[in-house]
Order: sequence, then C-alpha cells, then structure tokens
Amino acid sequence: MVHLIPVLVHTPAHAGIGPLLTYTAEGLLPAGTLVRVPLGSRETLGVVWAAQPETGVANADPQKPATPSLRPIAGVMEGVAALSPGWCQLVAFASQYYQRSLGEVAVAALPLQLRDLTAQQLARRLVATGKLKGQGPVQRAPEQTTPPLTLEQREALMRIQAGNGPFLLFGATGSGKTEVYLQAAMQVLAEHVDAQVLVMVPEINLTPQLEARFRARFEPQYGPSSVVSMHSGMSNPQRLRSWLAAHQGPARIVLGTRMAVFASMPRLRLIVVDEEHDPSYKSSEGARYSARDLALYRGRLEGAKVILGSATPSLESWHHSREAAQGGRYERLLMPSRVGQGAMALPLLRRVDMTHQPKGAVFSPPLLDAMRQTIARGEQCLVFINRRGYAPVLRCDSCGWKSACSHCSAFRVFHKIDRTLRCHHCGFTDKVPKACPECGNLDIGTQGRGTEQVEEHIAELLADIRRPGSRSAQFPEGEPVRVARIDADSTRLKGALQAQMAAVHGGEVDVLVGTQMIAKGHDFRRVTLVAAINPDGALYSVDYRAPERLFSLLMQAAGRAGRDASLGAQSEVWIQTHQPAHPLYAALKQYDYPAFAESQLREREQAGMPPFSFQALVRAEARTQEAAQAFLVAAGAAARSEMAAWDGWGEILQAVFLYSAVPMGMQRVANVERAQMLVESTNRGALQKFLAAWQPILHSSRKLPACKGLIRWAIDVDPVLV
Repeated sequence: MVHLIPVLVHTPAHAGIGPLLTYTAEGLLPAGTLVRVPLGSRETLGVVWAAQPETGVANADPQKPATPSLRPIAGVMEGVAALSPGWCQLVAFASQYYQRSLGEVAVAALPLQLRDLTAQQLARRLVATGKLKGQGPVQRAPEQTTPPLTLEQREALMRIQAGNGPFLLFGATGSGKTEVYLQAAMQVLAEHVDAQVLVMVPEINLTPQLEARFRARFEPQYGPSSVVSMHSGMSNPQRLRSWLAAHQGPARIVLGTRMAVFASMPRLRLIVVDEEHDPSYKSSEGARYSARDLALYRGRLEGAKVILGSATPSLESWHHSREAAQGGRYERLLMPSRVGQGAMALPLLRRVDMTHQPKGAVFSPPLLDAMRQTIARGEQCLVFINRRGYAPVLRCDSCGWKSACSHCSAFRVFHKIDRTLRCHHCGFTDKVPKACPECGNLDIGTQGRGTEQVEEHIAELLADIRRPGSRSAQFPEGEPVRVARIDADSTRLKGALQAQMAAVHGGEVDVLVGTQMIAKGHDFRRVTLVAAINPDGALYSVDYRAPERLFSLLMQAAGRAGRDASLGAQSEVWIQTHQPAHPLYAALKQYDYPAFAESQLREREQAGMPPFSFQALVRAEARTQEAAQAFLVAAGAAARSEMAAWDGWGEILQAVFLYSAVPMGMQRVANVERAQMLVESTNRGALQKFLAAWQPILHSSRKLPACKGLIRWAIDVDPVLV
C-alpha cells in the first residue's frame, strides 16, 4: 500500500515555499526518520514529520490515495535511529520563536556530511565503523579520585541535586565552577544508567582544555568514546562521528559550542552553559537563535537540569535569578571565593589616569615598572587590547586621506607584518601605498594601535632586561624577554593556537599580548599581572549593552591573574583609562558585579529596554540604501494598515511599537547596503503574534517597485546588537 509521508526539507523562509512536502512510500515511517527525497533536479536530506502543536502540521492520511504528481521517497537512512519527539519539538519551537522556516532549522541542525551522504553511502560507513551493529557495554573502571571541594562548591552541588533549576552559578573567576560542572555530571551519570550530559562553551578555543578535563575524569570509567566534541572547527567526518555517538552510540557527554544545543541526545539529563553571558551564544546568521535560551527551553522540555555559569552573568539571567517572591525564575548559587588562600585572592585592581601620564604614552611609567618587576620574579604579564592589526587606520596628515574600504563603511586595518591594508568585514586586502593616493605625500602615518603595534612596542620598552632564570632548557638565564601575540591573525593556521598556548603554559613567554581570545576561560598559572590598554571606547558606544560587555570582558581578563597560590606575589590588574572615576571602573575595582548589575538594570527599566521589554530587528540588504529602507518602511506601513482591519488585533497593535527604518551601524559591507527596523513590545506574546502575521506581508512587500534591488531580509528575535 502506498502511503503519504510529510517530510521536512531545507527551504529558507524568504523562498516562499512551505517546508513540509508530501512524498509517497510503500510503508509508514515513524516521525523523526531521516530520508533522502527528490527536490527539483536534486536529492536532499529530509526528516519525516508528525503533527506538532507549534506548527499546526497535520499527519498524512495513510488511507488517502497518492496523486500522480507526488514523488516517492528516494531512500531511508537505515541504521540511524529516528530523531526523538523532544528533539523535533525543540526544532519546532526554535522555528516558531525565531521566525525561521521549520525545514531550515531542522535540516541545518544536522551534520553537514549527513546531509550530503546517500542512504547507501551512510549504510556502508556505518558498517565500516561498526556503528550499525552497536556497541557493547563498557567495562567500568574503579571510581576516580576527585579534588576536595570547598564549602561553597559543596553547597552549590547539594542545591543542584535537590532542586529542579534552572540554576545560575554565580562564581568568581577561579572559584572552581568547572569542578562543580564535573561533579554535577558525575552525580547525574551515577543516578541514571543511560544519562547524557551536554556542556556548552562560547568559543572553539575553550573546548580543548575543557575536553581534556572531562576526558581525564570520565573516560577511565565510561570508555574512550564517552566524551565527544561538537564545534565548527572540526572536520565534517569528525562532526558526523560525534553526532552519531551522541544520537545512538556510546557518548555520555557532549562538549560543544552553540551548535551543540541541537545535538540529538535522547537521554539528556543535564545541560551546562559555561560563560552564559557570552554573546557568542547568539547566532548571527541563518536562524538567529540564542543557544543559551534554547538550552533553557530544552531542559524544561526534556526534564533535564540546566546550570548557567558565569562570573559576570548576563543582565537578563541576573534579573531572572532574583528572589522568587520578586518574580525570579532561576535559582542563584553563589561562589564568591577563589579556590585557595592568600595569593589566590582576587587581584588588586589599579586605575591609571592617562590624562596625567606623558603625552602619547602607550604604557604609563608605573605600569611599565610593574611589568619589569613581574618579569624579574619569573612571572608572566598579560596585555589585553581588543583590536588586532598594527593600526586601525592609515592616514595622511597633509590632505586627510584615510585607508577607507571601497566596499564597506569601514577603514582597512594596517597589518605591518605583511605590509597590507585589510578590511576585517569583507576581506578586501591591498598592499600599503608608498605615497598618499590623494596628494602624493610620502609621509603616511598611523592612527590608533592594535595588537601588532603593542607587541612591537613592548619588545622595544623591555629590550634592556633579561629573563631571570631557567624555566625551560631552550631559554636559559640572560635571554631577552619574549613577547608573544595571540589574536585571530596569529592563530589562523591549524594548530597555531595550541602551539602558542603550550608555549605560554610552559613558561616560554614573559608577556602575552592579545584580544578577547586570551581574556576568557584560560588557566594561565604564572600570570600575575594583567593590563588593559585604553578600554574607554565602550563607554561612549551607542549600543546600550556596551557597558555590560566591557565590565564582563575586563572582569574575565582580570580573572586570568593570580590563579596559582604557590607564586606568593600579590596579583594585579592595571586599567589605563581617561575616565578613572567612571562608575563602571569603580564597581570593577571592588569586583562588585551585583552593584553594577543593579545600576544597569535600573537604567534599562527606566528606558524600557530588555529584560523589561522584548525586541526584534528586521534587517534588509539591498543594492542601495534607499531600496533597503523603502522595503522596511513599506512593510511597516502595510502591517499597520492591514492588521488594523483584523478582528481582535487592536490590543496587539497597541502593544507593539515599530521604530523608523535606519541604516545599520555598519551600513555597507561588500558593496551591499544594510538597513534595519526595530520592533519592540513589553508583551512577548504580542510581539510573537505580530511577527508571525507580518511574514506574508514582508514577502509581498519585496515585490514593490520602490524595493527594486532588495537582496534579502531577515528577522532577528532578541537581538544582541541593536
């Protein structure tokens, strides 16, 4: 008997094609089954779908005869178990909430190689790797010894075990949050024979060191395949193996970046979101989802406990973790003390008023002296400047020419190491001109400074001092001070980051210069001095989240100092600023995040900003700025006029406010003009209803004559950049 089978395929929301297509098959297929189906002239991966409350999709009627126009399913992906109902519901929610095509979210959440393999190719691969036959039970080794816990760690673990969560683990840098994650995972795996744990980190470069700790703790007991990683730095075959291990194999713990929130883990019992405040958890392309928020939804959906960990929680999470009597929804766990005593206390923070320092000084004399003393003790310094390259701008003082990018609304950055001007937005690269292109002036100078220039300048300032003693056979006493740089340019080659980190951990580096890549999560045992060079730019940003990000970044950078009590010296953090009395720096000096958070939340409440309101951005890209804004204006006007005539929509329209269409902060990228319109409401439900009803209007508005030249548009719900 021929049956009608509803299948989800990858169809973008702007394509105007429904994601659910009907195919025929000789037998009924369970919901969640992976299949290959014809789509146009090609074959693609699809997911057999069933009725979901969020989508309103009806099951196919198996008794209804197939019509001649329907095409049969090309093949079933044998050997791969059907995706769980929980996973399907997670995808359906993400599609609905973030206003994306259901098929786009579902298929994009699957490994790329799985999407490319035919059913026959996958079957051969499963047989070759032994996955088709499955894995036998793992012989457990004796329990591993664990380090002693502090009173704060024990209290946090007891509350996690006794409560339902979600939990916000608010712990100072170096307070032992990772050990809490490890032991919470141990408890879950011990309580449930087949339990699985998902641990998420914001960036790829934090995954290897965390993976090493989890492997050392769990592989002796649960086997060599019990811990797997998922992130975009892995090859396609590696990601497929990890996905299959989590979906139906021996993987008990999955470590990954934001993509891991969609990992198929049918027996999920615990989710950990480390550094939950990090904006990297919000996707900036495709389905612009927040992995942190989806982790919370998935935990509630599948009955898994969720731990959000951070030394500087996002203001949204901090607000939601207030007392339950005040409306809080998370349980706040406090770990204010570092593990250890004495030198392991939080670093002493010093503010340097650069208005009282020599003009043009990159490093103030007091900071330079402190760095010399640190190196003389055989310890390391970390210099943080969140701008790569040699200088942000190359300029001519004679005519005012600047190294603007011809394709973007940005300047090309001067990279001295290869004598190029490089746009960090579109990638356009050119050699540095020998003379000013406008007036021919041979004396072209730089404006501002980046990591390359700071690295070079430190080496010059410290050229007269020598290393105090042997920390490595390769670098005996009397060798010049070694300065290293870690940023997106120096770590471009495969394995470069690991090699540079090994050099730092091995004591071969005296001064480490870098961007935010070195400020988060790394355990530099010999760093006792951290310096932040001119972080004031965020204080004047138009982005209302900029102070929150600056405080978090500086707090994270400060946390790299003083992590080894055996060194004995008082660790220090130096902030060079032109605004030393700013309230942000005053709170930072005391490491008083609660005071900073309460101040910021008061300001946001007065201004009606998140978390006291809910936002979405509609972004448009076109050949001209006029076309991009015309599309947004037309779509906004059409929404107001059409929805006003709908029954019962008066209250929704009153609850939703549409701002004017404006150019984006970075107006032009790669010769594409960009504009945006902010939509805001104090009612999340009203905003969601408005956005869902707006979709067909947006589709029709792009056909208007004034919108000629429109390339694409997208909705970004809960944006992190406004």
